[in-house]
Amino acid sequence: MRSEKAKMQGGELYRAADPALVADRRRAQELLRAYNAAAASAAARRLAILRDLFGGLGEGAVVEPPFACDYGYNIHAGRNLFINYGCVVLDCAPVRIGDDVQIGPAVQIYTAAHPLDPALRRAGLEMARPVHIGDDVWIGGGAILLPGIAIGKGAVIGAGSVVTRDVPSGTVVAGNPARVLRSLDG
Repeated sequence: MRSEKAKMQGGELYRAADPALVADRRRAQELLRAYNAAAASAAARRLAILRDLFGGLGEGAVVEPPFACDYGYNIHAGRNLFINYGCVVLDCAPVRIGDDVQIGPAVQIYTAAHPLDPALRRAGLEMARPVHIGDDVWIGGGAILLPGIAIGKGAVIGAGSVVTRDVPSGTVVAGNPARVLRSLDG
């Protein structure tokens, strides 16, 4: 029988109230409390906490507090990541962030989803879909990335956009729902 964690990470219906998942979220919250309370002058301590929290973190990462996530271990980020203040990542499924990515303030990245069938929701079942952010992406402040989307290399997401579908590489998207405004390829 598959664990609830394996179901969650595999995109199947799972129970978030599972004791092992509750313990994982509590661990993440303890690390986040320490991270968000650490002084800016304690950069080495903050980086050590992030390395303990994230599933993978490249060199040169800067994550401005406050930062929030569900588990942390499902976040895998490349080198030179910059996340501005107030980012929320609901990382029930993997969140893969490429190299040289800039994420504006108050950005929300969601992998968590709920069944449309109310009986399944009442039964306490949830699901999650991974989010992939390619290299050299810039995500403007207040943008929301919905479950299951992929953002292609070099894309720009306008501030306040709600990204409901995949974003092609080398494009600028904006709006609610986000739509391609132009290509950056000339």
